[in-house]
Amino acid sequence: MPSRKQYPLRIDPDIWDAVQRWANDEMRSSNGQIEWILRDALKRYKRLPQKSNSRSSEDDA
Repeated sequence: MPSRKQYPLRIDPDIWDAVQRWANDEMRSSNGQIEWILRDALKRYKRLPQKSNSRSSEDDA
């Protein structure tokens, strides 16, 4: 598994609560939900680098 970049995040408590609720609804961790949100936004704006692994096809399911 590739290593992950660690980044301290400062976020409005109301936004954090909303992300946590959304993550719970999707049965993800809060960190996983934030990563999903960012990846989705990058795909929508065609800024996500294309990789030749199966991860991107799993995210579309």
